Amino acid sequence: MRTISTTALSVFPLCLGTNTFGWTADREASFAILDAYVEAGGNFIDTADVYPSWATGEPTSEIIIGEWMAERGNRDSIVLATKVGMLAGFQGLSPATIRAAVENSLRRLRTDRIDLYWAHIDDQDTPLADTLAAFDALVREGKVRHLGASNHEGPRLAEALRVADDEGLTRYVALQQHYNLVERGYEGDLREVVAREGLSSTPWAGLARGFLTGKYAPGVVVDSPRAGKAGEYLTTERGPRVLEALATVASGRGVEQASVALAWLLAQPTVAAPLAGAREVAQLKPLLDAVHLRLGAEELTLLDEASR
Repeated sequence: MRTISTTALSVFPLCLGTNTFGWTADREASFAILDAYVEAGGNFIDTADVYPSWATGEPTSEIIIGEWMAERGNRDSIVLATKVGMLAGFQGLSPATIRAAVENSLRRLRTDRIDLYWAHIDDQDTPLADTLAAFDALVREGKVRHLGASNHEGPRLAEALRVADDEGLTRYVALQQHYNLVERGYEGDLREVVAREGLSSTPWAGLARGFLTGKYAPGVVVDSPRAGKAGEYLTTERGPRVLEALATVASGRGVEQASVALAWLLAQPTVAAPLAGAREVAQLKPLLDAVHLRLGAEELTLLDEASR
């Protein structure tokens, strides 16, 4: 288990992403994925009020997770994270939006508190002090335990932390950002802010929309709604090079490439638990295997150099 920043949140090193729930994974499949994840020792579940409304027209991920926790009676053993800021009608981080959105999420999730509440976007149209004060009120009321920032750039994250300190408001304790072997923009001023301020990172798209599983290759047709975006990595010089390095390490370890890709993330500074999701239980195994895979220095160097 790993700890989120200086909080009491002790989390499994793989956070289960759930934007497939109600979309490419129906209710039955979603329940099975959640059950398998928990049976393997997992406790960290990430969702958002917007998941996957772009396909279903409603926040089915939160609804399904709420139904699952109610049926299993396991809310107290789950570290539950959700987000605000991107759902149609509840966009941005104004105090009114945050207040309305959190009440809706609590209702859908069938719970009285959210363990980690993410600002899904950086709303530059709302003063940071107003946004942070609204979040702080939720923490004081016990509806939210901790706060996180998602999709923020380094300067804005640093400013948000400064404003929170100056105003005596609850700080962000974690960052959720795009980061994987083919998306390494995090490794700059953003990571420096996270490290300096003692935050934890829970990167999303750890498998680059499935590209790093190794199932993408020139001429191969992949049946996935993410295939278009993931396949674009094949058109770069770096993409095939990373796949080759992943294949080398995976073959030597007797594991799948997805396990190696996530294990690389777990070995990176500031990373507490990368996010990864599944459409069916069978897809979970390589994700869970990553938790127990410790890459050696030579393997890490090979992957690092291939992905630069």
